[in-house]
Amino acid sequence: MKITRLFVLFLLLSASKMTAQEFKLGKVSIAELQEKVHPKDSSAPAAVLYKRGKARIEYDQTDGFVTITEVETRIKIYKKEGYDWANNAVWYYYSTNFKEKVSFSDAVTYNLAGGKIETTKLKSDGIFDEVVNKYRSQKKITMPNVKEGSIIEFRYSVRTPDASIREWDFQTSIPVNYSEFVTFIPEYYTFSPRQKGYVFPKVVSEKNNKSITFNSKERYGGTNTRTEFYQDKLDYIETKTVYSAENFPAMKDEAFVNNIDNYTSSIAHELSMTKFPNAALKYYSTDWNSVVKTIYDYDDFGPELNKTGYFEDDAKKLLANAATPEEKILLVFNHVKSNVKWNKYYGYSCDNGVRKAYKEKTGNIADINLMLTAMLRYAGLTANPVLVSTRSNGIALFPNRTAFNYVIAAVETPNGNILLDASEKLSSPNILPLRALNWSGRLIRKDGSSEEINLMPQKTSNDNVFLTYSIDAEGKVSGKARRQCMDYNAMITRNNIESLKEEEYLEKLENKNNKIEISDYTKTNEKDILLPIVETYSFNGNNLCELIGGKIYVSPMLFFTNTENPFKQEVREYPVDFSFPFTDRYNITIQIPEGFEVETLPAPAAVAMENDLGNFKFNIAASGNTLQLAITHQINQAIVSAEKYEMLKEYYKTMVAKETEKIVLKKI
Repeated sequence: MKITRLFVLFLLLSASKMTAQEFKLGKVSIAELQEKVHPKDSSAPAAVLYKRGKARIEYDQTDGFVTITEVETRIKIYKKEGYDWANNAVWYYYSTNFKEKVSFSDAVTYNLAGGKIETTKLKSDGIFDEVVNKYRSQKKITMPNVKEGSIIEFRYSVRTPDASIREWDFQTSIPVNYSEFVTFIPEYYTFSPRQKGYVFPKVVSEKNNKSITFNSKERYGGTNTRTEFYQDKLDYIETKTVYSAENFPAMKDEAFVNNIDNYTSSIAHELSMTKFPNAALKYYSTDWNSVVKTIYDYDDFGPELNKTGYFEDDAKKLLANAATPEEKILLVFNHVKSNVKWNKYYGYSCDNGVRKAYKEKTGNIADINLMLTAMLRYAGLTANPVLVSTRSNGIALFPNRTAFNYVIAAVETPNGNILLDASEKLSSPNILPLRALNWSGRLIRKDGSSEEINLMPQKTSNDNVFLTYSIDAEGKVSGKARRQCMDYNAMITRNNIESLKEEEYLEKLENKNNKIEISDYTKTNEKDILLPIVETYSFNGNNLCELIGGKIYVSPMLFFTNTENPFKQEVREYPVDFSFPFTDRYNITIQIPEGFEVETLPAPAAVAMENDLGNFKFNIAASGNTLQLAITHQINQAIVSAEKYEMLKEYYKTMVAKETEKIVLKKI
């Protein structure tokens, strides 16, 4: 029995050593290269076999405390769809006062050739830098000789000239077999670790004794000048924390998810306090009020709101005849929109500064919307900036200064806040660009206090369609469509129209709508963004009906039919984000051909979800050769929790089934 136990123990120890050996660059096995599919996810185009990172805050004689981050990664490519994983990028800050350094090494592609392992090393022409914006760049690599079955691996390091720890993702869009992140933090720094996601890594911490050696020299004058060198030693305690994850599944992007990264298993570290020898405690971001107070006190934020001289003459003329707050809001809002162009840079800190941006007629988000806030205050309105995290930046879950990357303006009125963003020329009061609709923001008042405000629209945006068409005996359809879009639907439609020449826009519309031919196209209120935009056109199509056995089959909504349920997953982990509540209404009149009569007509239907989440109504009536339909599809909440997913899925299933039911016409 003892021998058996010892033998089992030996096997376990051997297995653990083998596992440890696998997690080492350059130790690729033939078995790994021969693997055709991922053992736990056969659909995966690639997988992270392992990824290990270390973030060490250490003392540099010249720069003080810096952070050295080292990462090594091994990725298996299973399918051609996974080739993109051969391209990797690491972002870094690069500005006048703050420069990070990134370097790649040990980058190799492995393949099987004749039963032997073939290695192809990355050459210098596969490494390059790319500017992302004024403050960020990224170093990118493109791995060579990548095929189905390849394994790629590489190492990179990042040197950051301060004590800061990058966010680490344990999940991505492909399976992760093993992921490990280790932090080494001196006792002088206190970080708040923040985990998000639905699966979490194991965490183990330990404390170790460390020391810093300071080298110094001192010169002595007099007749015999000499230099003496000294060494001082400082002992301190370092906390080592290991976060490890095994067999984490791929993040599956689902319909109506605003940003999948919001739900990815990850760990972030926010600096909350420093305590150096012989120095007082210094607190950083511990709660939202302290975060926004810190931001408000930045030279390129709060003080910019107090500058008014550059616009006062223009504002006096602009507001001379304004009588109501609503008039003042619109005048100021339109003035900023038409006079200062957004340079496509985000940020809650001014880039050029409001004065220069106004003069040069261009600026980043902060330049424009802090200027807007200042002008609204000058007009006598209670206006304040609102910090926002855009959809691409993720939800601001935890108090930290990097949670936000955007700022808008809010005017307080007896009926609530009016939200404004002058960077988007197609936006209007309380109709923000979709990029800014990300759950909630932080409104900051002059005294530095703040409160959370809801950014998600409460009012439904309507899309009203009036459709009249006739069907001839050969199944050809001709008719007229009138579409009236309001609020967010109007902004989206205007953006679609503006982004293309009319000929291209109509061609795209024809192709999208079952290859119809459009004529007599007109649009109304295209430029007047406070009014609904209206599109009208005539159309005809040969592919809108089916002729089978002398009968005509037609989906009554034609190209407006919802043909597919967007919710296919059995279980939904993430909230459903529609961006805004909406109501789609269809009034349809159908003229059936002479010599035909209705054989089958879809039955009326009505579906209502619990708690007034939404409803669907389908009514149809026949009178002689004319059919009349009234259809409504309404969703009353911008964000629907995952708990309501099953109900929402069934709702859409019922709606799609009803809309795709055919009217059957037969010869008399």
